[in-house]
Amino acid sequence: MNHLEIGSLPELDYACNEALNTLATNLSYCGPDIRVVAVTSRFAGEGKSYISVNLLRTLSTLQKRVLLIDMDLRRSSIAARYHLHFTDEQPMGVAHYLAGMCDLQDIVYSTNLERAYFIPVGRELNSSLQLLNSPRMQELMDFARANFDLVLVDTPPAGVIVDALEIARHCDGEIIVVSYNRGSCNEVNEIKHNIERTGCKVLGVVLNNVELRSFSNRRYYYRSERYYSYYHKQYKTDQT
Repeated sequence: MNHLEIGSLPELDYACNEALNTLATNLSYCGPDIRVVAVTSRFAGEGKSYISVNLLRTLSTLQKRVLLIDMDLRRSSIAARYHLHFTDEQPMGVAHYLAGMCDLQDIVYSTNLERAYFIPVGRELNSSLQLLNSPRMQELMDFARANFDLVLVDTPPAGVIVDALEIARHCDGEIIVVSYNRGSCNEVNEIKHNIERTGCKVLGVVLNNVELRSFSNRRYYYRSERYYSYYHKQYKTDQT
């Protein structure tokens, strides 16, 4: 199997780590029929790829065999942001496979995270809708379901590019990443409605880019005077 190294994967702080653990646990409660989960957003820059990559990391530590497929075919940021280093000089990816230029085994990469696998974009495209309508798209998803416990699909923003809705047709569930204090509830509801029209179930919304110190509810367990220092110290201890 091909291999790649994720060169940059910053350590998470306690609050973010716990939020991702909660999200991973909630996904496990969705049932055996939810195997392929798309991650999208309304706009660019809301953190959908950040959630996808770190959810891959979190799920892999929970003894799950997890695959992340980068399907932001027009403007992918994962390879550059996380400094992916491929053993192949010219790595193949989703775009190559959907275009009939290679086989499935050519695009699946093991990573330096145990039980975590990745399929890159391969190359960016100006127009990708025709490839997403290819019969090979369904073959890719069938392969993913058959070989992994959970499949994450990083898609383009659903509020910007129609590709996200085409991809949703092949997924069992979808997570919408929403940046705090950006946009409106009506925009989220509209995207939720459009995704559900494809037959894909919206599993929930992840609120991202939240400044926890801005909240005044001091009863929240990791912000309270009684527990914050304890949990912060314990988390640091667990990481050493």
